[in-house]
Amino acid sequence: MARTLDPKCKQCRREREKLHLKGEKCLGPKCPIVRRNYRPGMHGPTSRTRLTPYGIQLREKQKVKSTYGILERQFRGYFDKAKRQVGDTGDFLVQMLEMRLDNVVYRLGLGKSRTAARQLVNHGHVLVNGKRVTIPSYQVRPGDAITISESKKKGTMFANEAARLENHQAPEWLHLEAADLSGKVLHKPEGTDLKQGFDPRLIVEFYSR
Repeated sequence: MARTLDPKCKQCRREREKLHLKGEKCLGPKCPIVRRNYRPGMHGPTSRTRLTPYGIQLREKQKVKSTYGILERQFRGYFDKAKRQVGDTGDFLVQMLEMRLDNVVYRLGLGKSRTAARQLVNHGHVLVNGKRVTIPSYQVRPGDAITISESKKKGTMFANEAARLENHQAPEWLHLEAADLSGKVLHKPEGTDLKQGFDPRLIVEFYSR
């Protein structure tokens, strides 16, 4: 499967904001955004680049791709599907990205980062309605139950996760059962759930130019 090989902290510095790609490291003082809040490269600290409207739209698109860990072809596919629906294209785009299985595992706190969540899915440790699903881009539906396989629960990785998840705040469209290391999709993300750290209107403008 194709994936972005750039260092994750470098991707955050390129956008000059936290994309939360490294889990708990992003919350601590060692986060590179805290220590070196400028673009990577020899001219990073002194760069005074002024982006054009096209450049602003492009950077917003790249930010979303880095955040969800997807490449251009797949991302364009999401946009094309969103564009065919009747309503706000930007909202439909965010909705599809949020309802990816790897993102749902991350939002529930079962994976400390989207990369960790994707690895859990790829390795067959995540069950949807009791069935093993190994496709990170799988679109969950309202009513779907997300659980960690019993064999994985007994391993050292999840030995103390229940206690940590007690303090985890899942979004309103998801329900977390911390003690059981499971969750449920209550409904599609809507309203404030669609307000992420990027502006989908800029992405719509980018592809519509």
